[in-house]
Amino acid sequence: MGIFQSINGWKENLREKRRATMEAKGYCPECRGRGFNVVPYSEAYYIPPMDCTGCDGSGLYSDWEKNQYT
Repeated sequence: MGIFQSINGWKENLREKRRATMEAKGYCPECRGRGFNVVPYSEAYYIPPMDCTGCDGSGLYSDWEKNQYT
């Protein structure tokens, strides 16, 4: 059980570090300030980039923070 807790703790620390870095820059942590998320595609079909649901496509940390429910 200890190894799973340490892995989960490591992942949580990584998420928090990324969030703090993005907050300092003013970027949305989900899309990293781009305002959209790129969906992987193949030669068979193309999906255009979708607006980030975290920041509603603005790329700003303040908009991302407003949309957080926790």
